[in-house]
Amino acid sequence: FGSSQFGSSELSPRPHQCACACSDPPTRRKMPSKRRNNGRSKHGRGHTAIVRCSNCARCVPKDKAIKRFQVRNMVDASSQRDLRDASVYAT
Repeated sequence: FGSSQFGSSELSPRPHQCACACSDPPTRRKMPSKRRNNGRSKHGRGHTAIVRCSNCARCVPKDKAIKRFQVRNMVDASSQRDLRDASVYAT
């Protein structure tokens, strides 16, 4: 390993003489975002609690989860009919 092998002229990048965009100084461009809120309703909060997906049990932030409130009857239709027939009160 001689000093001539690691000379300063060999390691320094030489600017090439073309008129392309690569000769401009590198600038950081912002990637386009798909959503303004990034799919979250967290604004101003650092962290949010996690919830488990009811379909696949994946951990998802609570503000990012798609909330579906499903109202179900506690008694199914055939049992409702039986209760209605056995009831003293007329409906």
